Amino acid sequence: MTAIFYHICFVVPSIEIAMDDLTRSVGVEWGPAKADSVGPWEYRMAFSRTGPPYFELIEGPKDSPWDSTLGARCDHIGFWTRSVEESAERLVGERFPVEFNGCPLGRPYTYHRVKSLGVRLEMMDVSRQEMFLDAWNPGGAAMLPFDTHMRPSGNS
Repeated sequence: MTAIFYHICFVVPSIEIAMDDLTRSVGVEWGPAKADSVGPWEYRMAFSRTGPPYFELIEGPKDSPWDSTLGARCDHIGFWTRSVEESAERLVGERFPVEFNGCPLGRPYTYHRVKSLGVRLEMMDVSRQEMFLDAWNPGGAAMLPFDTHMRPSGNS
């Protein structure tokens, strides 16, 4: 079975412009942009109100994992996982290195570079899902972790 992703993230120089463009073009409804920080980086983010899949927009500072001074781009595809550690270990074993690890900074997720796609895969601990839904889509349906359906490597 195919892995189920819950969001796609774009790093953008202006959240307001990107929100407006996606609303005018395809009718995306947004929660308010929010400020947050991880480690030394302060950034802004917004999620669409409906999903999955959700749209995420991040406006990040120079030299951060979401450096928006480099221009707009598709940055990552997010997956809920039952175990960030096990998912990260499996992806590293498949030659998708950890590019950023939020765990030491108190955030249970990792980013893994997929060079052939030009994006990262985000492995987010499913324990954060209730908080995510409360913040961005109150009353939204729970989503299964992708690794609920994954088969070991080499099987199709």
